[in-house]
Amino acid sequence: MDMTAPQSGGKSRDARHLEAAHLAQVYSQFPFEVVAGEGAYLICANGRRLLDLYGGHAVCALGYGHPRLLAALKRQAGELLFASNAMALRVRARAAEKLAGFAPRGLNQVFFVNSGAEANENALRLACRLTGRSRVVALEHAFHGRTAAAAAVSWGARDRWYGFPQTPFDVAFSPRDDAAALASLIDANTAAVILEPIQGLGGAFPVRNEVLAAAREACDAQGAFFIADEVQCGMGRSGLPFAVSHAGVMPDIITTAKSLGAGFPCAALLMREDCAAQLAKGDLGSTFGGGPLACAAIEAVLDVMREEQLPQRAAERERQIRATCATGPVEAIQGRGLLLGLKCKDGAVAVRDQLLDADILAGASALPDWLRIMPPLNLHENEAARLAAALGPL
Repeated sequence: MDMTAPQSGGKSRDARHLEAAHLAQVYSQFPFEVVAGEGAYLICANGRRLLDLYGGHAVCALGYGHPRLLAALKRQAGELLFASNAMALRVRARAAEKLAGFAPRGLNQVFFVNSGAEANENALRLACRLTGRSRVVALEHAFHGRTAAAAAVSWGARDRWYGFPQTPFDVAFSPRDDAAALASLIDANTAAVILEPIQGLGGAFPVRNEVLAAAREACDAQGAFFIADEVQCGMGRSGLPFAVSHAGVMPDIITTAKSLGAGFPCAALLMREDCAAQLAKGDLGSTFGGGPLACAAIEAVLDVMREEQLPQRAAERERQIRATCATGPVEAIQGRGLLLGLKCKDGAVAVRDQLLDADILAGASALPDWLRIMPPLNLHENEAARLAAALGPL
């Protein structure tokens, strides 16, 4: 496969070689160079077209090149590229209003930041500050980010890559499928419980409704915050606007990112009005969070979510995949909407690589048997059918 790009001096090297000259080599990368995207497809330097069922870690909710998103960014860039939060912006007000309207009722206060890790960092800081407590409960197999607090509640981080000499608070991890065990860890010293309603890196594992309900009940009893990390599973991906709603449970804070900007870096905290009422000027801050371009992207994404009924379409594709893709190496399917885990009897990496040979891009997870499917929410029926057709002969 030819993935070369012209270089000065008559030489040509692929993009991975060029990156290695000056970029820290901390990422595993696929063996191809992407130069463009169209709909659910990535286009490689040699003209190869890959059906992207990975979606850039569940980021590309609208696929690639959606005209509404591109037009919004172009228009906003031409009007005002940047203004700090020291200046009120109508585009920021519109984005916040539409996001609050998309969220579960009661979570109508918004704080914009830049990434999922930053959103979780701020949510945890708020919980510790407003309760005056120094203990957080999380779930095994969780991933919440790579900053100091978010990584402290990520399962296995301290043993493998955390790096900080100590965590900013005490952390207790509960089994992810044991409601009684989780409830027993939440006490008068607990500032917050943080969990992903669907664990992305943990194999697209849907936390059971009774576990979510137990977290809510115990947090209410002990005066702790319940934080739903919907960085990956939120924004319509589960078939509902936010995945926690499948359990009929209301968290105190939802964090969201990834699909929120459909490729433009942005994130947000959604919180109850009584939580926001306790904040004073200077309690939260972000230089780039809530910038004009980010807010234009958020507004466009939310408009498309509503007009194209993307949560409902995600639920339709889930039903199709469940009905057709338990074939070949796939032994079981879990998750919700278009955040799905496929259990592969020969291991997920082998199946991922075989799918790539068929020009289909999927993702592995932290669990060796579980393949992740996280495509654009506007994935077409025939595109999901390609996955089933490719899996059958494997």
